[in-house]
Amino acid sequence: MIIVKIIGGLGNQMFQYAVGRSIACKHNTDLKLDISSFDGYRLRSYRLSCFNIVQDFATKDEIKNLKADNSRSLWHLIEKIRQKTLPRYKRGFIKEHNSDFDPDVLKTTGNTYLEGYWQSEKYFKDFSDVIRSDFTFKQKPDAINESALSQIRDTNSVSLHIRRGDYVSNPKTLAIHGVLGIDYYVTALTLIEEKLNDPEIFVFSDDMQWARNNLKTDLPLHFISHNTADKDYEDLRLMCNCKHHIIANSSFSWWGAWLGGNAGQLVIAPKKWYNTKSYSYADRFPSSWLVV
Repeated sequence: MIIVKIIGGLGNQMFQYAVGRSIACKHNTDLKLDISSFDGYRLRSYRLSCFNIVQDFATKDEIKNLKADNSRSLWHLIEKIRQKTLPRYKRGFIKEHNSDFDPDVLKTTGNTYLEGYWQSEKYFKDFSDVIRSDFTFKQKPDAINESALSQIRDTNSVSLHIRRGDYVSNPKTLAIHGVLGIDYYVTALTLIEEKLNDPEIFVFSDDMQWARNNLKTDLPLHFISHNTADKDYEDLRLMCNCKHHIIANSSFSWWGAWLGGNAGQLVIAPKKWYNTKSYSYADRFPSSWLVV
């Protein structure tokens, strides 16, 4: 059995599910989701129910047995000590070291609890067809999203994502991620104009007023502002139907671009994913994406 901890926003939860699902498929074993961290967690809620995923939740005992956690029993204390003597990939509890791809995680032989963010396609690339199938939507779009979807499909559409929200309002989050400045979007829009014929830009943001005030271009702009936070999956559906993408330093628009998979799509991604931490571009983005 593979248990994966689910936490964070929709994009983060998708990465966590994807690594767990991939390893479970590799070993032909069960995947279970630990959503217990959402108990009393105000910032986010469990968001994966909108997809056709394998949704089986781990029990408290199953979590405790794999993590050997929060227990003073002799067995759990001995197990904790034993685990530390094993190679990392043989441990029952694997916690992400840093934001770069760790190939040892894929060597795990099963009966493992995974905790981390796992933001690299390399964790699930071998099972990408399974992941794409799992991340199809259960429900059809409502009328207003169906109309937007038709417009996206009928044009040479480009999704453009601006992530601000807690990146601006939360000092801790700001210190980690930083905020992309307008220069990134100016550069990206220039490249879009140079490389594509008749592109139309579909703007997604948690700060639409900032987007309206700061995006200056002669290209047609469509501001997608009708979906509320509890319908973030509808924005994701619209994003992944766009033919090309300008993503933010956000796992949400990363998935919008990756799930798109349009033949010949142009994806522009920012070098600045974190404010202070260094990371491997090759781990974070598929090789076909343009990093600026």
